[in-house]
Amino acid sequence: MTEEMNLSHAELVKAGDITEGTVIKVEDKYVLVDIGSKQDAHLPINEISSLYLERAGEVLSEGDKITVKVLSHTEDSLLVSKKAVDTDKSWDELEKKLETGEAFDVTVHEAVKGGLVADIGVRGFIPASMVEKRFVEDLSTYKGKTLSVKVVEIDREKNRVILSHRAAAEEVEGLKKRELLEKLVPGQVIEGTVQRLTDFGAFVDVGGVDGLVHISQLSHKRVETPSDILSEGEKVKVKVLSVDRDNDRISLSIKETQEGPFETAAEQLKAGALVDGTVKRLATFGAFVEVAPGVEGLVHISEISTRHIGTPSEVLKEGQTVTVKVLDVNKNEKRISLSIKAVQDEKEKENMKQNLPKEEKGFSLADMIGDKLKEFKS
Repeated sequence: MTEEMNLSHAELVKAGDITEGTVIKVEDKYVLVDIGSKQDAHLPINEISSLYLERAGEVLSEGDKITVKVLSHTEDSLLVSKKAVDTDKSWDELEKKLETGEAFDVTVHEAVKGGLVADIGVRGFIPASMVEKRFVEDLSTYKGKTLSVKVVEIDREKNRVILSHRAAAEEVEGLKKRELLEKLVPGQVIEGTVQRLTDFGAFVDVGGVDGLVHISQLSHKRVETPSDILSEGEKVKVKVLSVDRDNDRISLSIKETQEGPFETAAEQLKAGALVDGTVKRLATFGAFVEVAPGVEGLVHISEISTRHIGTPSEVLKEGQTVTVKVLDVNKNEKRISLSIKAVQDEKEKENMKQNLPKEEKGFSLADMIGDKLKEFKS
């Protein structure tokens, strides 16, 4: 054998070498690593990670396989660094991720003033404004959590890496939105969750995408403010009215999923029924009479009066209470035909019947037995 081949692995290891090792002992401030030499390699706590650690056991355990860089080697000591290997490798990977815009997962190490810190081989910082789209009041709740992030800034000289969870989340949201926009079609009825209420309506999440329910589409009844009938977090059924894929907009309706006042009234109103209503509007061709809350029927001008009239306003005025007869209920077209004249005709017939002379009304009981009574008395 040559002299070089007789050299032990320990004698071959020199400063700057990168080698694999196994953690064989974990103390609070250092770790011992077996790298195959006569000496166990000493890994100080400040050479484990780019982040501050209280105890080495926070990130390493006995039996872990790690890659280290030899910092120095003497007969008395063998000093290695895991941080040096991770840092060199990380800078190259991070620069590629910045170029490609690739998202990757990190574990939040701690929450500090102004943001979150993660160990990515180097110290990665997520500013508070880049954690979520919304304001996060308590960042400490993210400690130990795994977040998807994107690199937004790198400065090797200053040892600075800025990450954004918000950017990664928005990218995923954008992809989901595209997929959903392709699937949605007008007329669909789906379930959603009320996310936000405004003066002009409600934004409803229908699977990762918010659609707008305009205030006019919240209910069949008049709504003053959306918060009168809805609350954030509430589950609702909505009907898709329109999908604008170019502008990423979805118009929804809650009203269209509910039975309207017409459907309810149509079950109760039958042809021939007499009902009281209120004159709501007058037109040249007739009058619209409300016969149930939110339900109007038309009294054509020819059905307003028993006498000929030129305009409905000759005999009716808005707000007036009238009795009408239901002529027809058209459920398909949501139309109700009414008549005031028919009610008047029936009243006139009844009055004529009541005012007929005695002899014209028919024989009474006295008329029929009158002669017999006379004969009996005589």
